[in-house]
Amino acid sequence: MQLRFLGGAGAVGGSKLLVEHDGRRLLIDCGLFQGLKQLRLHNRSPLGVASRSIDAVVLTRGHPAHCGFLPRLVDLGFGGPVYATPATLQLCRLLLPHSGRVLEDEARLANTLGYARHRPAQPLYTEAMARRALQLLRPCPFDEELVPVPGFSMRLRRCGHSLGAASVHLQCASHSLLYAATLGRRDDTLLPPPAAPDAADVLLVEAIHGQREQRSADALARLAKLVARTAARGGVLLLPAHAAGDVQRLLHAIQQLKQAARIPDLPVHLDHPIAAEVLELHAAHAAELRIGAAACRALLDGVQVAASASEAAALAAQPGPRILIAVEDVVCGRAMAEHFKLVAPRPRHAIGTRGAALLAGLPRIKVQGEWLPVRAEVQALHGLSGHADRADLLDWIATLPRASRQVYLTPGEPEAADSLRQAIEERHHWPCTVPEHLEVTHLREPDPTPRPLESQDVAG
Repeated sequence: MQLRFLGGAGAVGGSKLLVEHDGRRLLIDCGLFQGLKQLRLHNRSPLGVASRSIDAVVLTRGHPAHCGFLPRLVDLGFGGPVYATPATLQLCRLLLPHSGRVLEDEARLANTLGYARHRPAQPLYTEAMARRALQLLRPCPFDEELVPVPGFSMRLRRCGHSLGAASVHLQCASHSLLYAATLGRRDDTLLPPPAAPDAADVLLVEAIHGQREQRSADALARLAKLVARTAARGGVLLLPAHAAGDVQRLLHAIQQLKQAARIPDLPVHLDHPIAAEVLELHAAHAAELRIGAAACRALLDGVQVAASASEAAALAAQPGPRILIAVEDVVCGRAMAEHFKLVAPRPRHAIGTRGAALLAGLPRIKVQGEWLPVRAEVQALHGLSGHADRADLLDWIATLPRASRQVYLTPGEPEAADSLRQAIEERHHWPCTVPEHLEVTHLREPDPTPRPLESQDVAG
């Protein structure tokens, strides 16, 4: 068996793992690179293999970092089946065409304002391309055996974090592989914790928060203080969040804080109706959640949802104090750009974010070709993301029925991944590697008598 790390290695986004055996190719995840420009350029770079040579795709999550490249892959020649859990498929059907529209709008705006480096600017994919990709989607329910490609057998397991998200247990000849590109938190208020892992010769696990330990209660306390400070200044608290999971988690956190009288009863605005549509999908799959369908729908009680792009773009100009949840897209769209232009330069406002540039304390940021001064308060809200932290990851790994022969940490930025690598090697003495982008690994035949967990493994 051979592994090619086509994306996700050394980064948070762009998750793509190509598994090859006996002339067959299975791609697990088809994610879009986001964030820093040098990462985004990978979206237009050669994939590393011919798209038409891939036999099938498995998606682990309905988020651009895991499925957002699929329309581009299909446009490059891929035509095989795409498997995912039913909830993930529904998220893809909703979010991928939306992303195509956003990319088209961004290209038109870049050409109008002249800030594109390439003339004319072309979208990475269009809504029509996204809809063609949707025709390839095939359901694979949790915990059911499926043969995605001849010679491969797989099973999807619940991994928490977001609706429909799954780890992939893959069996191929004498090799077994467990891929957990996303893991949720034990104390997540929205979804249950991940299912216990199956034994596997090779373990691939995320390391996004591999150097950070944080509890949801601490994150709620930070959010409460941020809301209070912003309200005292009469400002707007801008909370960028992705539609698939992050928005719902934020609404739940704000609802909890209001009910406990820990924050003022400020108006809450949501700048795109797609987040409300995603919330309805959550209610339809309430069996996967820790809250019921009625409680899920109640998260929108009292929330003003923008009905149009122009209404969304005008939200940040409304007087405070209030909370504005802004839906993050595959690019910084018109509404988000208007929010930043109005909020970032003014000290009375605040931004709760996970964005690297803002958290680095840079005095200005570039939005749609324009440099904006950053005078608003900026606060990290990592604990509300739903991702497993360092303790969660180590505890989940420790529940493996037996030792893995090799561990790879992806996705995850190098510093976080290397910190987790050291912890795994110290605790379990397992070979652990942080792969590099486009690295190719050949897996040797497994030992017929694999070693059991050592005493320090169990104790850890």
